[in-house]
Amino acid sequence: MIDMDKIYLITDIPGYTPQISRLLSMMNYVRYTTLETTENLTVDQLDFLLDSESNSIGALLMHFAAVEYAYQVGTFEKRELNDEEMLIWGAALELGEEGRRKIRGNNLNYYLDKLNEVRNRTYEFFRTVNDDWLYQEEEFWYQKQANHYFMWFHVFEDEINHRGQIRMIKKRLNV
Repeated sequence: MIDMDKIYLITDIPGYTPQISRLLSMMNYVRYTTLETTENLTVDQLDFLLDSESNSIGALLMHFAAVEYAYQVGTFEKRELNDEEMLIWGAALELGEEGRRKIRGNNLNYYLDKLNEVRNRTYEFFRTVNDDWLYQEEEFWYQKQANHYFMWFHVFEDEINHRGQIRMIKKRLNV
């Protein structure tokens, strides 16, 4: 879905309403830069920990997929992740000790497949709504109101934030 000829354009995307197109354009650019940042990393590099409290690059990539999946469930399906979904995504959502223990030993294609699988699901969900949906408000963090636009902005804002961690880890790895 990422059109490389239009990666630097925040513009209309066929099949989506104007504001959803712009949101997806931003999400696509963020993902493009994440993919560039992680290109050609080995399993050892993906599993590397700066210290006993840090997250690996692989765990952060899974975190991106997990956050996006959780927002799909929350905003489109109007529910929390169930027990089965938490077995799949819980360590990646929480990171920390569980993430360090469970998210390791995978090659880059494993993470890219998860990211693509979740993003393709996002594209399908966004085809079912229009721009008015983005402005619908509901209770969010700590009892505050937020609209779907903010919630989905947070999905890629979180990726941008953690991509900075990935770049720092890569510097320590000298790659």
